[in-house]
Amino acid sequence: MRTRRNRVLILTLLLSVAAAAQARGPVRASEGNTRGWQLMTPEERIEHQSRIRGFRTYEECRGYQVAHHQLMEERATARGMVLPHGGRDICEHLQPASGSRQPSG
Repeated sequence: MRTRRNRVLILTLLLSVAAAAQARGPVRASEGNTRGWQLMTPEERIEHQSRIRGFRTYEECRGYQVAHHQLMEERATARGMVLPHGGRDICEHLQPASGSRQPSG
Protein backbone atom coordinates (compact mmCIF):
# COMPACT_ATOMS: atom_id res chain seq x y z
CA MET A 1 0.00 0.00 0.00
CA ARG A 2 2.79 2.41 0.92
CA THR A 3 4.68 1.66 -2.32
CA ARG A 4 1.57 2.41 -4.37
CA ARG A 5 1.05 5.71 -2.55
CA ASN A 6 4.70 6.66 -3.15
CA ARG A 7 4.32 5.89 -6.84
CA VAL A 8 1.21 8.05 -7.04
CA LEU A 9 3.00 10.90 -5.27
CA ILE A 10 6.00 10.65 -7.59
CA LEU A 11 3.77 10.54 -10.65
CA THR A 12 1.82 13.56 -9.42
CA LEU A 13 5.05 15.47 -8.83
CA LEU A 14 6.38 14.60 -12.29
CA LEU A 15 3.14 15.65 -13.94
CA SER A 16 3.10 18.98 -12.12
CA VAL A 17 6.70 19.69 -13.17
CA ALA A 18 5.88 18.79 -16.77
CA ALA A 19 2.80 21.03 -16.73
CA ALA A 20 4.84 23.96 -15.39
CA ALA A 21 7.46 23.49 -18.10
CA GLN A 22 4.78 23.31 -20.79
CA ALA A 23 3.19 26.55 -19.56
CA ARG A 24 6.48 28.41 -20.19
CA GLY A 25 6.38 27.55 -23.89
CA PRO A 26 8.41 25.32 -26.14
CA VAL A 27 11.16 23.55 -24.28
CA ARG A 28 13.47 23.14 -27.27
CA ALA A 29 13.90 24.17 -30.82
CA SER A 30 13.49 21.29 -33.24
CA GLU A 31 13.40 20.41 -36.91
CA GLY A 32 9.68 21.11 -36.87
CA ASN A 33 9.93 24.67 -35.59
CA THR A 34 13.35 25.99 -36.66
CA ARG A 35 14.10 27.08 -40.21
CA GLY A 36 17.30 25.47 -41.46
CA TRP A 37 17.59 23.08 -38.50
CA GLN A 38 19.05 20.35 -40.68
CA LEU A 39 21.72 22.79 -41.94
CA MET A 40 22.95 23.73 -38.47
CA THR A 41 25.58 21.99 -36.36
CA PRO A 42 24.53 20.83 -32.88
CA GLU A 43 26.52 23.74 -31.44
CA GLU A 44 24.74 26.21 -33.72
CA ARG A 45 21.38 24.81 -32.68
CA ILE A 46 22.18 25.37 -29.00
CA GLU A 47 23.45 28.89 -29.68
CA HIS A 48 20.38 29.69 -31.80
CA GLN A 49 18.00 28.55 -29.11
CA SER A 50 19.86 30.52 -26.46
CA ARG A 51 19.80 33.70 -28.53
CA ILE A 52 16.11 33.37 -29.33
CA ARG A 53 15.25 33.08 -25.65
CA GLY A 54 17.39 36.11 -24.77
CA PHE A 55 15.87 38.83 -26.95
CA ARG A 56 14.09 41.68 -25.18
CA THR A 57 13.03 43.84 -28.14
CA TYR A 58 11.25 43.06 -31.38
CA GLU A 59 13.85 44.91 -33.47
CA GLU A 60 16.74 42.94 -31.97
CA CYS A 61 14.91 39.65 -32.46
CA ARG A 62 13.74 40.44 -35.97
CA GLY A 63 17.22 41.52 -37.08
CA TYR A 64 18.63 38.20 -35.89
CA GLN A 65 15.77 36.26 -37.47
CA VAL A 66 16.28 37.88 -40.89
CA ALA A 67 20.05 37.24 -40.77
CA HIS A 68 19.50 33.64 -39.65
CA HIS A 69 17.00 32.96 -42.45
CA GLN A 70 19.39 34.48 -45.00
CA LEU A 71 22.26 32.28 -43.78
CA MET A 72 20.08 29.16 -43.90
CA GLU A 73 18.92 30.07 -47.43
CA GLU A 74 22.56 30.39 -48.52
CA ARG A 75 23.43 27.02 -47.03
CA ALA A 76 20.38 25.40 -48.60
CA THR A 77 21.17 26.85 -52.03
CA ALA A 78 24.76 25.61 -51.78
CA ARG A 79 23.41 22.11 -51.17
CA GLY A 80 20.69 22.28 -53.84
CA MET A 81 17.93 22.33 -51.22
CA VAL A 82 14.83 24.48 -50.87
CA LEU A 83 13.73 25.52 -47.39
CA PRO A 84 10.02 25.79 -46.62
CA HIS A 85 8.72 29.31 -45.97
CA GLY A 86 6.11 30.47 -43.51
CA GLY A 87 5.74 29.31 -39.97
CA ARG A 88 5.40 31.15 -36.72
CA ASP A 89 7.05 34.54 -36.16
CA ILE A 90 9.34 33.86 -33.20
CA CYS A 91 9.60 37.60 -32.50
CA GLU A 92 5.89 38.41 -32.51
CA HIS A 93 5.54 38.21 -28.73
CA LEU A 94 8.01 41.11 -28.41
CA GLN A 95 5.92 43.59 -30.42
CA PRO A 96 4.23 46.32 -28.40
CA ALA A 97 0.50 45.85 -27.96
CA SER A 98 -1.41 47.73 -30.67
CA GLY A 99 -3.29 49.77 -28.08
CA SER A 100 -0.09 51.12 -26.52
CA ARG A 101 1.48 52.60 -29.66
CA GLN A 102 1.90 56.35 -29.81
CA PRO A 103 0.30 58.30 -32.67
CA SER A 104 2.89 59.21 -35.30
CA GLY A 105 2.23 62.71 -36.04
